[in-house]
Amino acid sequence: MSVREPRLSDRFDLTCPNVLLNGTQALVRLALEQASRDSAAGLNTAGYVTGYRGSPLGALDMQMERAGAQLKAANVHFSPAINEDLAATALWGAQQAELRGEGLHDGVFGLWYGKGPGVDRSGDALRHANMAGTSRFGGVLMALGDDHTGESSTTLHQSEFALVDARIPVLSPAGVQEILDFGILGFALSRFSGNWVGLKCMKETVESTAVVNGSPDRLTVGVPDFDMPEGGLNIRLVDTPRDQEARVIDHRVRAAEAFWRANCIDRRVLGRPGARIGFLSAGKSWLDLTHALELLGIGRAEVEALSLTTFKVGMVWPLEPTGLREWAEGLDLIVVIEEKRKLLEIQARDIVSAIPGGPRVLGRKDGRGVELFPSKYALDPLRIASGIGDTLAVEGRLPERVAARLQSLQRTPVDANAGDIAVRLPYFCSGCPHNTSTRIPEGSRAYAGIGCHYMVQWMNRDTVGFTHMGGEGANWIGEAPFSSREHVFQNIGDGTYNHSGIMAIRAAVAANVNITYKILFNDAVAMTGGQGNDGGLTAGRVAHELAAMGVSSIALVYDDKEVVDFASFPTGIERHERSELDSVQRQFREVKGVSAIIYLQTCAAEKRRRRKKGTFPEIDTRIFINTDVCEGCGDCGIQSNCISLIPVDTEFGTKRAIDQSSCNMDISCIKGFCPSFVSIKGAQSRPRDAVEFTASDLPEPGLPGIEGTYNVVITGVGGTGVVTLGAVLTMAAFLDGRGAAMIEMAGLAQKGGAVCIHCRIAEKPEDISAIRVSVGEADCLIGGDLVVAAGSDILATARRGRTGASVNGHETITGEFTRNPEFRIPGGQLRQRIAAVCGEEGSDVLDASALAERV
Repeated sequence: MSVREPRLSDRFDLTCPNVLLNGTQALVRLALEQASRDSAAGLNTAGYVTGYRGSPLGALDMQMERAGAQLKAANVHFSPAINEDLAATALWGAQQAELRGEGLHDGVFGLWYGKGPGVDRSGDALRHANMAGTSRFGGVLMALGDDHTGESSTTLHQSEFALVDARIPVLSPAGVQEILDFGILGFALSRFSGNWVGLKCMKETVESTAVVNGSPDRLTVGVPDFDMPEGGLNIRLVDTPRDQEARVIDHRVRAAEAFWRANCIDRRVLGRPGARIGFLSAGKSWLDLTHALELLGIGRAEVEALSLTTFKVGMVWPLEPTGLREWAEGLDLIVVIEEKRKLLEIQARDIVSAIPGGPRVLGRKDGRGVELFPSKYALDPLRIASGIGDTLAVEGRLPERVAARLQSLQRTPVDANAGDIAVRLPYFCSGCPHNTSTRIPEGSRAYAGIGCHYMVQWMNRDTVGFTHMGGEGANWIGEAPFSSREHVFQNIGDGTYNHSGIMAIRAAVAANVNITYKILFNDAVAMTGGQGNDGGLTAGRVAHELAAMGVSSIALVYDDKEVVDFASFPTGIERHERSELDSVQRQFREVKGVSAIIYLQTCAAEKRRRRKKGTFPEIDTRIFINTDVCEGCGDCGIQSNCISLIPVDTEFGTKRAIDQSSCNMDISCIKGFCPSFVSIKGAQSRPRDAVEFTASDLPEPGLPGIEGTYNVVITGVGGTGVVTLGAVLTMAAFLDGRGAAMIEMAGLAQKGGAVCIHCRIAEKPEDISAIRVSVGEADCLIGGDLVVAAGSDILATARRGRTGASVNGHETITGEFTRNPEFRIPGGQLRQRIAAVCGEEGSDVLDASALAERV
């Protein structure tokens, strides 16, 4: 095969037109492309990127930092913000840079990023900034990180209606290519209309990887002939709220519609004029619609034979009316397919109502009032296929062949009502400081919040209840006067404290409630991937701030195995080693008013990363368990809550061992009174002998033929290389000149939870539409973990006779084992389930972990 030399720098090299990008990398390249387009147009502009991290945009700041040299060369300034609304306000300021005659550039284009809850908290700033407008040669694009299924959030949210309320147009890209294309269009739209512009980014789009055309000059953006009001639509130095409102309502929304119409973005994709039934969708739901039609076997010929047509929308608000009316002419019925609360359906019904004898419009409910596409949770291609089938049947247009396909799809290989045999819940990392910091004395009660400590709620630690980010403890202000309880503890992380939690503590001080804030300073915003705290926050500075705001009692609890800068803390602050945490908490729960315990221990995952880089001291003690002495009581798990404790079968029953490969040397497991522990001082891991081989040593594989797409599902435990495996496979297909696309189904995978990769390989990039593998579509299942691979959602993608499964049968223990000494992985049942779905001949389950040990 012909393979060109790959360069990771290609993704941000504008001289490379065809590149493999994920969605967050596309946002970085977008900033570079906009700078390049402005320069080619003779404009002297700068770029400004700011926002706050959060899934599915949790890695955007790291991608920006990695591209620091390229961004600097393009005059794009990246400045992560303390929180989202301050970031929005900063961008509002960037649009004013040249208004006073002091600007260094013709304009500053801006990119804001944040997840859905950050959009909500920024409502006031967004309304003010959008009412003010954007610079003529600036413009603002908002990357909205939406989590429709709540996989990494405490709410299932969508951002469109928050932006509609602020009258901000919303673009909904369907895939990585459209993140780039709609981004370019969005900046131009923002400049022309004076509006901020939203760019909806969901995991199915922004956490996917695809081959894209990244040539900066690939798009020609048209400017409509629009009757501008006096003074234009852009930001002004002196403006009144009444004038701003009139300008937005009377002109800027219409200008956005005119711009979108001039560039012909919304379009008919399948079918011809004169069709009778039309399907309308946008973004992720558009991908699901095209996938659903594929599942039903409805291609171009079938669409015309059934008198169907489809319409793809790019701007979901305001919905451009002229193009929609032209498409709707002659239709009897329009079916709008969209997730969550219905936005397109309402607008489409209003627009086509002006057509004499116009079509009916259905969406959430069908013509009989039965729910068709619900507003809760999410839609998938199978649900959409069922809705299409029901609609065609009611309209008398469901051929027997399509009905048979639908019936086959609905016969899933796994009984959804049976539930999963075992589940891999996310859990604290081995040696995580939360394992100790979230403990509370008997008889006390604690609240969780946003961050890793949210997971403590399923760990039997008398911690139930949480608030939004920045509201930690404020709920107790309202509950305390009406409760018989005198005191509560509130967990809060250093990242949340820095973001907005400091205000909640000030509110508790003002209300004079009895509460102890346990502020974990682990030196990392760990939930989103180990980023540092913005602004150089230190534990000592937190202590000084708490004292300045009137917190009555403050104590420092620290891990004595780490170096602590005691001089940075206020004079006289109590200092305790972490073994004294319980007594400190018992003391503080008797304190009247607000008190605080700063728990100082570095994030375990960060320790591991830093030790590999040589920037964090090694611990010269290794702990082992003598199975001849161990009685298998499980006390070590209760003491440490550590997932590095694993079961060992002996002739005298199940004992315990420590998985040295995952142990982060927290050494909490020895806190009990068990005599089975063996401590080895001066111990160092023995380096493994490298195994040398060249690619020529490997036999050439027999590659399967590709009909449409070849679909691969890869599963495993977060942090074990599942995403890397998907990335390598996708890159290999790209380098081989094929089409390739990948989507990450991660959620809280980095905390030991389940992770799943869907990967499609095709002869050409255009052969791939939706990336997510649907029911029975998997050609290959690679299971890195037995529990995850045997899950109902994974096996639903498999089909006997089509899917070949290769699964690691090693029984990796789950967090349940730390609390239940009798818990075991039901390996036999899981193996049987895989074989039942894929067939004995199609499934290969082997202990890959044991094979790796022998190698």
